[in-house]
Amino acid sequence: MKKFSLFVLGIALGAVAMYFYCSNSETDFESAPPVVAPKGIITPSAAKTLDTAYDIKHQIINDSLFKKSTDGGDNRSSWWSLEDVQNYINYAEHQSGELGYTMDGLRVYLGSYPNANNGEAGLTTMFMVPTGVKNVAKGSAFSFQGGNIDIKDADVLNRSEHGNPPSANYPQ
Repeated sequence: MKKFSLFVLGIALGAVAMYFYCSNSETDFESAPPVVAPKGIITPSAAKTLDTAYDIKHQIINDSLFKKSTDGGDNRSSWWSLEDVQNYINYAEHQSGELGYTMDGLRVYLGSYPNANNGEAGLTTMFMVPTGVKNVAKGSAFSFQGGNIDIKDADVLNRSEHGNPPSANYPQ
C-alpha cells in the first residue's frame, strides 16, 4: 500500500508541476509582441505594376549600353540572404553608435559598376546605407536634428546576388 500511495503522490506532484509549466508557457505567448505590418506594404499585384512600369526605362538603358548577351543583360534585382541582412543591421547599428549616431533605418541606392571588374562594367547594383540621427547632448540648442540622414562614414552593404537571369522581372 505504501508504494501505491507514493505512486499517487508522484502523479499529483507531476500534475501540479505540469499545471505551473503550462500556465507559464501561456503567459509567454500572451506577452509576445503583436506582428505589425510596416509602413509601405503593397500587394504583389501592385509590385508587379511597379515592375512592369520600369520595363520601358530598363529596356532603353539596357539597349543603349549593352549588346545582346547570353548572360541575361543588366540586373533588375538584388538579393541578400536574411542572415546577411540581419548581420548587416547589427553591424551597422554598432558602427553607427561608435560614429555618434542613432541608426533609424536603411536607404537602398541604385549604382553601377565603373570598371570591368569580373565583367560587371556598367551593370546595375544596389547597396544599402544606414541612416540615423546624430547624437547630441541633451539640452543643447542644437538637439533637434532631422532623422534618416545617411551616416556618411558607415560601411555600406553591397555585393548582393542578382536575379536569375539578371534581367528577370518580378516575381522570380
